Amino acid sequence: METPTRIFDILTYYKNHFAKPIMVAGKTAGKWTNHSTDDFLSTVDNLSKGLVAKGIGKGDKIALMSHNRPEWNFCDFAINQLGAAVVPLYPTLSKQDLSFIIHDAEVKIIFLSDAELCEKIAGALAENNLDIPIYTFDPVVAKPSWQSLVDEGKQHDVDLAPYRNAVGEDDLLTLIYTSGTTGKPKGVCLSHKNVLTNVYDCFNLLPDYFKKALSFLPLCHIFERMVVYLYFAKGVEVHYAESLDTIVADINDVKPDGFTTVPRVLEKVYDKIVSKGKELKGIKKHIFFWALNLGLNNKEPGKNGSWVDFQLGIARKLVFKKWQAALGGNIKLIVSGGAALQPRLARVFWAADIPVMEGYGLTETSPVIAVNTLEKGGVKFGTVGKVLKHVDVKIATDGEILCKGPSIFRSYYKNDAATAEVIDDEGYLHTGDIGELDTEGFLRITDRKKEMFKTAGGKYVAPQVLENKFMESTLVAQVMVIGENRKFPAALIVPAFDVLAQWCKIKGIPFRSNEEAVKDPAVIEKYQREVDRLNQGFGQWEKVKKFVLLPNQWTIDAGELTPKLSLKRKVILQRHEEAINSMYQEN
Repeated sequence: METPTRIFDILTYYKNHFAKPIMVAGKTAGKWTNHSTDDFLSTVDNLSKGLVAKGIGKGDKIALMSHNRPEWNFCDFAINQLGAAVVPLYPTLSKQDLSFIIHDAEVKIIFLSDAELCEKIAGALAENNLDIPIYTFDPVVAKPSWQSLVDEGKQHDVDLAPYRNAVGEDDLLTLIYTSGTTGKPKGVCLSHKNVLTNVYDCFNLLPDYFKKALSFLPLCHIFERMVVYLYFAKGVEVHYAESLDTIVADINDVKPDGFTTVPRVLEKVYDKIVSKGKELKGIKKHIFFWALNLGLNNKEPGKNGSWVDFQLGIARKLVFKKWQAALGGNIKLIVSGGAALQPRLARVFWAADIPVMEGYGLTETSPVIAVNTLEKGGVKFGTVGKVLKHVDVKIATDGEILCKGPSIFRSYYKNDAATAEVIDDEGYLHTGDIGELDTEGFLRITDRKKEMFKTAGGKYVAPQVLENKFMESTLVAQVMVIGENRKFPAALIVPAFDVLAQWCKIKGIPFRSNEEAVKDPAVIEKYQREVDRLNQGFGQWEKVKKFVLLPNQWTIDAGELTPKLSLKRKVILQRHEEAINSMYQEN
C-alpha cells in the first residue's frame, strides 16, 4: 500500500509487512496478555463499530484516562479511524483541571482504566454538572465495560471504509491539554499529518534490528504516543510495563531492545549502580571505579582513540556487562526526553554499550524537534541532536529557539489569543527555550526563556544549568535554584534520603526521620561541601550562596511537578516562601 497519510493507516501497513503473533502485550497482576496483529486489528474495528452505534463520528472528542495498557491503543485507533479525536487525560490531573478540559473539549464519551479513576472523574463531572457516558477497562460496579462496545460492534454490519475515507491528513487527531506551570490548561490541536511527519522524521532513530520495546512513560503525553506509533510503523513489538514499581522485573521479563525514558529514571539507575559499587571491597571496588571514571570521560564514537577504546573493551567485560544484564541484556538504545540529560550520564551509558539518545521537543511540535541518533556522526554529548528533516529551526536575537514545519501545531483549541502569543507572523513557533546551533548542526538547549532570572545586581542566571549540575550529586534528589531580583542565587534542595541515610550510618549520625535529618548540623555541613564543589566552574554571580534542605519530595499529586516531572516553580516558591525569605534575611 502507499505510505500512510493518516495514523490509522499504520495498522494496514503493519498487517501487510509485519503481521506477527505478538503485536502488543500488557501485564496485569503479574501476568502477561499478548495480542496478535489479527486480534489487534479486529478489536479496533469492532470497537469503532460499537462507537458508531453510539453515534460517534467525525469531529467528536473522546477522553481517554488510563495508565499504559493495550486497551489504550485499541481505543486510540478505533477513535481516530472514525475521524474523531482522542483527548488524553493524565491520571494525576486535579479535579478542577479535569472538569475544565472535559467541558472545554465537549467530550462525548470517557474511557477509564479502573475504579479509582472512575471515582476521580465523578467529582470532576459534578463540577460542571456534566453527564457523560463512561466505559471502563477493569470491572467497575455500575459502569459498563469497554468490551461491551466491542461486543456491540460485532453485532453491527458497519462498513468502516466511508468513515476512513472521510478522514484527511489535516484533520484533528488529538487534542492534548498542556498542564503548564500556571493558568488554565491549553488544548494543543495536533493533526494526523503533524504526528505522522514526526514519525517519518524519526524512522532513522530505530535501527532495523530493534524488534522489541518496553513502554512505561505515559501514553497521554505525545512523546510516548508518537514513539509507539513509530514502533508500530517499524514492526516493533510493544510491551507495556505493569507499573513504574515493576519496571525492573518487567525489563527482565521482556528483555527489550530499548525503551524511552526521562533523565530522572537514568539518574536513579546510575545512583543505584554507584551505591552498589561503593559497597565493594578491595580489587573489585578498584576495578569498578576505574571503569566508572573511564566511562565518565568517554567521548562520542570514534573520538576516544585506540588506547581508550581498548580499555573500554576491558571495562565492558569486567564491569559494564553487568549494567547491560540489569536492563535485560539486549538493550540496543534508550531514548531520553522531557528534560535535560546530564552529559556525564550519556557518556557513561554509552561507555557501557547502552546508547542513550537525547532528544528535544514540545507537545506543540508533535513532539520531536531534534534528536541524537545511532547514525555515523549522529550523536554529540551535551546536545539534543540534529534538527529533524522537516523542521526549520532558527535562533532569535535573544537566543530563543523558533521552529516551523508540517509537524508544528496550528493552534490552541478555541484560544486564538494564546496561539498568537506563540506563533509569529512568519509562522514560527516560539518555543520559550534558549539554545544554540553549532557548526555541525547540533542543537544545544541552555535554558527556559521564562525561567531565566536577573539578580538584584543585574546579572542574568540560567537556573536549569545550575540545577542540572547539582543533580550530578548522588545526595541530591531534587533542586530548584532561585534568586530573581535577589542579591544572589540560592537553592531549595530535597536530599536523596536513601543515600543520605547510608552516609549518616557510616558517620555514626542518628537518622530518625527526614525532618530531623535536614536540620542536623553535620548533614547541613555535608551539603555545604557538596554545594561548594558543584559551584566550581560558575561565575561568581551564578554561584549558589545559600541553600535550605527540605524534608519532602516534590510530587505530581501534590501539584509541585507537571506530569512531565518539570518543576512548577511558582507553586514551589509559594509553598516555601518562609524558608526562602529566611535565606535572604540573613544577609
